[in-house]
Amino acid sequence: MKKIWLIAAALIFVMSHAVIAAEDERGHEGEHEGGHEEETGGHEDEAGTIELTKASMDMAGIVVAPLVQQTLQSAVKAPGEVKLNAYLSSQVAPRITAQVIERHARLGDEVESGQPLVTLSSVALAAAMSDLLVAYKEWKRVEKLGSSVVSIKRFSTARIAYQQARAQALAYGMSESQLEQDLDLGAAQNPGTFILQAPQGGTIVSDAFIVGELVEPGRVLFNIVNENLLWVESRLSPELARDIAIGEGAQIRIPDLGWRSARVIQKFHTLDEETRTIGVRMEVGNEGDRLHPGMYVETRIDSAKLQAVLAVPSSSVLRSADGDWVVFVEGGPAHFKSEEIKIVRIVDDMTVIDGLPEGTRLVVAGAFFVQSELAKSGFSVHNH
Repeated sequence: MKKIWLIAAALIFVMSHAVIAAEDERGHEGEHEGGHEEETGGHEDEAGTIELTKASMDMAGIVVAPLVQQTLQSAVKAPGEVKLNAYLSSQVAPRITAQVIERHARLGDEVESGQPLVTLSSVALAAAMSDLLVAYKEWKRVEKLGSSVVSIKRFSTARIAYQQARAQALAYGMSESQLEQDLDLGAAQNPGTFILQAPQGGTIVSDAFIVGELVEPGRVLFNIVNENLLWVESRLSPELARDIAIGEGAQIRIPDLGWRSARVIQKFHTLDEETRTIGVRMEVGNEGDRLHPGMYVETRIDSAKLQAVLAVPSSSVLRSADGDWVVFVEGGPAHFKSEEIKIVRIVDDMTVIDGLPEGTRLVVAGAFFVQSELAKSGFSVHNH
């Protein structure tokens, strides 16, 4: 019995020393962790919460403010397609059957108004120019004699015949300058030939014909576009389009180039039969010739409707390590904790959020510094 009692006493002695050793080890670990927190300028009080020193907050420019409702102009995001500005575009086509004799401009050329584009030849114009020269000579002869010598009927008939022949030649496509030159010479230099000129300045975006080809009236030989001001069209649901007003501001995001200002100029009045959407047309400047018809872009259109929403500066909303959107909420003086939120939309430099009650005090400036300090404390920035 005495032997059993001695063995039990020995076991109790060994276990008590083991407990004391374990407590000493934990104390040393706590001392090491405390020393690390001193170096970071703050220390973690509980899971996901960090305390910062006043000096570090002043240095980082940390600002804390309550979450309050703000009146923001809502914006609608939608894909868009760049299109030609039809009001700054024109087509060049013959008015009579003619043969292509010579090309003076090519695809991609920048042309000015009145610049020669193509020379054509027409049998019908040759006959019209012959009649014009005859009528012109008769009119000049009668005009020189005067109405006191010739009868009023002959005088009027000669004048009307000349005016009709001239109008017909111009209607066929003869230019004023070429017509006047032929009349001054008293004969056509190249009977039946005429030059089509550029009706506006711009860029030639198509020229689908070949020299020697016989073209019919209305056949488009050139498309000329002023690409300094283009259109972007987006399709919106009737509900979203209802709050879009003509003249509202918009932005166009060009791939690899960022956002560019635009303006809403038209809103279609009929629904697309297939998509059941309404078209919204914007006008955008094309500085640097970076936009081209057929490109797909992202659009952001300002709505005429103002809304009271809970919003914070976009710089105060950050990504956590696991990809969630978070803000840093004040849990007490100089104590901050990450809280997950949902982004509703972004308006300029403000982000509309959901997930926190109004009045919550959070970091609105210097959030990145808080996140960095929390990461250095060894806590992964997320909240589950």
